Amino acid sequence: MTTQTATPPQATGPKPPLRLFLSILHLAGIGVIGGFIFATLSGLLGTGLGLLFAAGIGVVLLVGLVYALFGVGWFEVARVSALYKTPIAPLRWRPRDRPGFVGWLRALGHQAIDGRMWRALANFAITAVLGWVVLRLAYGLVWSIVISFAPLTGTDAVMGPFGGGGIDTAWAPVIGILGIAACLAGMIGLALLHRVLSLSIVIRSRETELTERVRTSTAQREGAVRAADVERTRIERDLHDGVQPRLVSVGMTLGLAQQKIDNDPDAAKELIAEAHTSTKAAITELRQLARGIHASVLDDRGLDAALSALAGRSHIPVSLDVRMDGRCSREAEAAVYFSIAESLTNAAKHSRASEARVTVRLRDGGVLWARVEDNGMGGAQVQPGGGLDGIANRILAAGGTFRLESPVGGPTSLEVNVPCAS
Repeated sequence: MTTQTATPPQATGPKPPLRLFLSILHLAGIGVIGGFIFATLSGLLGTGLGLLFAAGIGVVLLVGLVYALFGVGWFEVARVSALYKTPIAPLRWRPRDRPGFVGWLRALGHQAIDGRMWRALANFAITAVLGWVVLRLAYGLVWSIVISFAPLTGTDAVMGPFGGGGIDTAWAPVIGILGIAACLAGMIGLALLHRVLSLSIVIRSRETELTERVRTSTAQREGAVRAADVERTRIERDLHDGVQPRLVSVGMTLGLAQQKIDNDPDAAKELIAEAHTSTKAAITELRQLARGIHASVLDDRGLDAALSALAGRSHIPVSLDVRMDGRCSREAEAAVYFSIAESLTNAAKHSRASEARVTVRLRDGGVLWARVEDNGMGGAQVQPGGGLDGIANRILAAGGTFRLESPVGGPTSLEVNVPCAS
């Protein structure tokens, strides 16, 4: 019996010579722009701290600094991933855990201390230093090539690479060849060092990645359990408060009709007709309840058709804008569908909204994004066991994120992001 051990994914891409050349070009490019970028970031930090109490100007600059740091970190992660053809998850802004301004402020603070962003910034700084050295070596390489042909110029001596003393023309070709070899070796060595450092700093360690996967899996499992519990409670409530009383009423009406069928046939007919009407209403409620558990049109025709049918049954007018190229997994589409369905139900029942707008997009990276807005009274909050709690748990179980903004007075907006392959 053979056993296999998991190993980290190996970087694949261009052949070694081309990869080294691209690494050297990256180092040279970052060496040129790195100083300007860090000077700008330092200027934002210094000015922001200096104007911290000047009518809030410093606060705005410090907030802009966090966004600028995130932008540099995002660029560095994308650069390393593209250069070495290594699958690295892109740097993402920390999601809000609360609605409104407080949620944004907390997300901003979490992003400012995000370890992955700072690792990417540290790698960018190291790359800038290495790039500066590569630029000096490139200058030395050009100088070495030039002095290799110094005897052809007929001069007695040539100037050193950095303005030093003259070099005898007779020794210039030897020094030039040695300089060419040294500069090329230095640039190649720095390129190899850059690869080792970048993949070590930017990519998470295997232990950290496994720990994060376990944490994510645990959160998804807990969300799935809570979502199932909320759904079971909703089904029990709908059966107890809706269908069950109606069926009891049908039974009582038929009992009265049975008593009157001999003495008062006309009254018995009226009672039977009433029971028939109540039975059809109960069947309709059962169909709606079954549709709330599983939307067959979602499997047959996709999310667009299912949402069109949902908007057609809504008690308030719904503006629907769905743009998807292809299908997502059944779990992802179901999570988004039921989130939108619950949001529209809340808008009709609780927020006193007169209209709603639903927007769905299939974004780059295989993420299914949806937003539901209504013009209601706002003030919606996630209550344990409530509909919004069910949405949050269902989205969490699908590996997505959930954001609610509902200030008092409205409007209310709900956004969900779910990986297509969830």
